[in-house]
Amino acid sequence: MYKVTLIPGDGTGPEIVEVVKEVITATGIKIQWEEVFAGEEAIRKYGTPLPEEVLNSIRKNKVALKGPITTPIGSGFRSVNVTLRQELGLYACVRPCKLYPGVKTHFSQVDLVVIRENTEDLYAGVEYQPGSEEAKKIINLSKNKIRNGSAISIKPISRSASEKIVHFAFEYAKKYQRRKITVVTKANIMKYTDGLFLESAQEVAKNYPEIEYEEKLIDNMCMQLVQKPEIYDVLVLPNLYGDIISDLCAGLVGGLGLAPGANYGEKIAVFEAVHGSAPKYKGQNKVNPTAMLLSAKLMLEYLGEKKIAKKLENALVKVIREGENVTYDLGGTAGTKEMGKAVIRKLVSKLDS
Repeated sequence: MYKVTLIPGDGTGPEIVEVVKEVITATGIKIQWEEVFAGEEAIRKYGTPLPEEVLNSIRKNKVALKGPITTPIGSGFRSVNVTLRQELGLYACVRPCKLYPGVKTHFSQVDLVVIRENTEDLYAGVEYQPGSEEAKKIINLSKNKIRNGSAISIKPISRSASEKIVHFAFEYAKKYQRRKITVVTKANIMKYTDGLFLESAQEVAKNYPEIEYEEKLIDNMCMQLVQKPEIYDVLVLPNLYGDIISDLCAGLVGGLGLAPGANYGEKIAVFEAVHGSAPKYKGQNKVNPTAMLLSAKLMLEYLGEKKIAKKLENALVKVIREGENVTYDLGGTAGTKEMGKAVIRKLVSKLDS
């Protein structure tokens, strides 16, 4: 019996999470879910989008499955997702992007893993409002390089965090028999911050001569990915670039509805889909549960249930390939629940055989 923190999330999150719970039950794996609330539901109940009980539950159970949570744009609470990662030390974000048969895209072969540093960069939350004393001091220090009245964001990149994420990426490559690491920066322009990330990666790479290593600039990487994604394998990036590139890579394999994610710390892991809460589809039984199901597959692997995780993935792949019980974004007419039930049928038949 595993004990796992469950955060249903906002918008379509609860209905997708419910499908995932049913599929996991069908695998025979026993999980005791400890349900806690974050996001809009938590604001209504507790007056804060991230109650302390959420963090305490995850710290206690060490594993969490999280539905998508709405992040306000331009105002309000910065981000539950970012705060969770920082508070729990979830320094590594892993987002596999794999093209499955039956998904219509412009490509025929994509199997990438985006590994993103999760705690630093512009997402560290160091910002100053226009006219603030802090912003004025930085403008003065810039010697007129920054316009008066500017808002200021600070981009911290440390050697320790950079080495840690690159080391994680190489160890991931070894564990999953991946062939190449590509480090992505804009070190030709941001010579101190991205330059430090790149320098740290070069040092770590020396310890892994058996794995191919290369470097790309972020703008060139975007072009390369939409031209020939099949030649890339594991990408490791600072926080902001990793966030953007992971969405680009999701587009290569059919969209965010098929993009799973995992956030790893030293002893804690949180699993979540890459996509947002899609509030306009709430309660319509319409959205694709694949990303959350694949995130659950990553969770089962983390728990040591690798065979069951593979059977779950295989059952999902069969449903997608057949195309008869898939959601609208995959060209079908099935609802969220109906697609989940189709996966369960495939899964149960596989487990019985």
